[in-house]
Amino acid sequence: MSKSCPFARNAVWILSDQHPASMLSCAGDPNAATPNLDRLAAEGVRFTRHQSVFPLCCPARGTLLTGRYPHHCVDGHEVRMPPEMPTIAHAFREAGRRTAWFGKWHLDGFHEKTGRAAFHHVPRERRGGFDTWIGYENNNAQFDCHVHGHRRTGDTTEEVERHRLPSFETDDLTDLAIGHLEELAAAGASFFVAISVQPPHDPYTAPADWMRRHRPADVVLPRNVPPIPRIEEQARREIAGANALVENLDHNVGRIREALRRLGLADDTAVVYLSDHGDQHGQHGHFRKCTPYAGSVNVPMIVGGPCDRHYAMPHAEAAPIGTVDAVPTTLGLCGIPKPDAMPGFDFSAAARPGGLARAEGTPPDAALLQYIRPTGHGPANDLPWRGIVTADGWKYASFAGAPYLMFDLDEDPLEMCNLAHHAHAAPKRRELHGRLKALLEEVGDGFALPGAG
Repeated sequence: MSKSCPFARNAVWILSDQHPASMLSCAGDPNAATPNLDRLAAEGVRFTRHQSVFPLCCPARGTLLTGRYPHHCVDGHEVRMPPEMPTIAHAFREAGRRTAWFGKWHLDGFHEKTGRAAFHHVPRERRGGFDTWIGYENNNAQFDCHVHGHRRTGDTTEEVERHRLPSFETDDLTDLAIGHLEELAAAGASFFVAISVQPPHDPYTAPADWMRRHRPADVVLPRNVPPIPRIEEQARREIAGANALVENLDHNVGRIREALRRLGLADDTAVVYLSDHGDQHGQHGHFRKCTPYAGSVNVPMIVGGPCDRHYAMPHAEAAPIGTVDAVPTTLGLCGIPKPDAMPGFDFSAAARPGGLARAEGTPPDAALLQYIRPTGHGPANDLPWRGIVTADGWKYASFAGAPYLMFDLDEDPLEMCNLAHHAHAAPKRRELHGRLKALLEEVGDGFALPGAG
């Protein structure tokens, strides 16, 4: 490809699970050690207000794969992704790319009350249309990871029997992905490859070498963790373990990028790091996800690559981008038009000279947040809600019966002053309420908001 070509030939997704956007060195977290992700951001674009459309594994992943909103795809926990629905793999295959998926799926609707999802067999017709798919439905035991699937070699495809990975999940899945990249490079094939790892999802236990680097006693707690001993103790323990998992993941991001360089693929490959949802780790007294707070919904999305080849000057982009935009943006990085059925926006212009001002169409002025089906999990919210994060720096969320949260994110980034019920903020609340209502109508979400009040 010529140096003047604005598009990448290949794309790699590195998808983590339950990684809040704040847990990065480049985001200012004093507990984090992420030199490779920092380097990726320093060579491209970090979307600082990337929002999980539905802060829970299955719905977020359904949207990541299909580019469709959860109410049109996977609308709750352990809901199967419609097998007839096209995915990012279909779009890349139609554009002549080889496609591969390695790791966590969590889209086949297996109910873990009936057994361990790690041993559930995902049939080939429900593997998203990938040429190669080696993964598992779900697994909360990163030292005991079992995978199965199918592998395409040349013009033949063979089934891969379930087998146990030898050591730690992130390391082993990275090994599989690098081996596949070597095969693709040898064949001269263009590609889309996704590496989907469970960490830093709980349990917060990494290999010993990484755990030793992060001690609970050394953790600097965010100011929005309330000074309650039980919450502080759990937060310190979790944040230390999660950062150990993130540092190990960061190391493997470095391994993948080094493999791309070694194989002569780096200049032709867009690398996108993103996560499905976050974890509050004690912020506002909450743990895990399913709330509209930033720890739950604000997740990393970093588009990296050599600046002198495809990308604009490195920068942090504050435009509100959501999970629904991930597929159109990744396709856009490779010059592939998004399918008409995908409602999201192609933000790839943010990674090219001229930035979003040169995007095709007008970027959305808000990212939608949905919580459609409560999960019944202990730490989770037990009422449905909807929300938005806006381009002018506001967050608003509402239950069906009453407003829930409202924050001025520019003035209150830690979300410590909820303005939803402040009389002086009523005009802004009514404005945001109207914007949320209009967006719900635009996307066909029939959630019944309360009166504007």
